[in-house]
Amino acid sequence: MNKVEAHTWYEVVGSKDNILQGDFIEDCPVIIPPSVLHDEIEACVRNYNTVIMSQSCDLVQGKIDLVLMCPIWSLNELGEIQPYYKNRKGREALRRGHIPGYHLLNKCEIDDFETDFLVVDFRSVYSVSFNFVIDFVKKRERRLRLLSPHREHLSQAFARFFMRVGLPVDIPPFQESI
Repeated sequence: MNKVEAHTWYEVVGSKDNILQGDFIEDCPVIIPPSVLHDEIEACVRNYNTVIMSQSCDLVQGKIDLVLMCPIWSLNELGEIQPYYKNRKGREALRRGHIPGYHLLNKCEIDDFETDFLVVDFRSVYSVSFNFVIDFVKKRERRLRLLSPHREHLSQAFARFFMRVGLPVDIPPFQESI
């Protein structure tokens, strides 16, 4: 892959640019509620590298209160968490889109924004206050943005994951006739 091909996946935008679907928000604090609620709640705050999944039209028009985000991991980080993704078979399954809970994105080779292959984790979805996200990105000079058609491909993969239907009984496999 050459640098021209890498640039067709991503661009760098400034802090004053609108937030859009496919924007990467690094080190974004996410509130994780406790598993059991009491009168007083102690919540955990974790920082994740995330990608925005909310629709761009809703973000630009300010029609939402909460921004939907998914965490992203480098392919190497995912391999450390789940060793299956360290080997060629696991990585190829990701590349082909055969793992519904994850979506593989290309490496970024833009100066100062270089990344490994990135994996979007659809199994962990977070909502963060729209106003918080606006203020948070204003404090950062620049951020990475996934470009079209890769942004729409990510959205479509998320939709396929979200709309899965598990049937209680499936049609049995066809048997070879003798």
